[in-house]
Amino acid sequence: MSRIGKLPINLPQGVTISLKDNEVIVKGQKGELKQTIHPNITVKVENGVCSVERPNDERENRAMHGLYRALIQNMVTGVSEGYKKTLELVGVGYRASCNGQILELALGYTHNIFLSLPKEVTVSTLSERNQNPLIILESCDKQLIGQVCAKLRSFRKPEPYKGKGVKFKGEVIRKKAGKTAGK
Repeated sequence: MSRIGKLPINLPQGVTISLKDNEVIVKGQKGELKQTIHPNITVKVENGVCSVERPNDERENRAMHGLYRALIQNMVTGVSEGYKKTLELVGVGYRASCNGQILELALGYTHNIFLSLPKEVTVSTLSERNQNPLIILESCDKQLIGQVCAKLRSFRKPEPYKGKGVKFKGEVIRKKAGKTAGK
């Protein structure tokens, strides 16, 4: 039995799960999320507890059992508490500003980068004196917020010599030693 798949999902106050065909719909105060489920996997909701079951021990069913349980758990957490990611811009002259759902980044290129964010993601920027600029992303969808963070990091990945780039707050970049001076 899958260790993750057999764990029950406790539904917090105000979160409801409804099943329609092969789709699970989770509603809460932060929003609504949908996930299509493979036909072999069954989802049951009883007395504020959701459980995921599989028909047999075939390799594919075992893999999907834990996967869909984790996806539903992430949806429940997202609509009840939400997810928050903080990115830090490390580098001289690196700036970020937001205007609605459009994020403007100055990352040392000849031009600024404008990124239009999905409506499910709320963005705010924080720039304090003598501190690195911060980009704060919040959403109820864990997968979407991770995808947006990956896109932002791809504009300027943290490099190992000076540590400049877009990184998660608290992330430690392993630094390499540069070239040594000649004889």
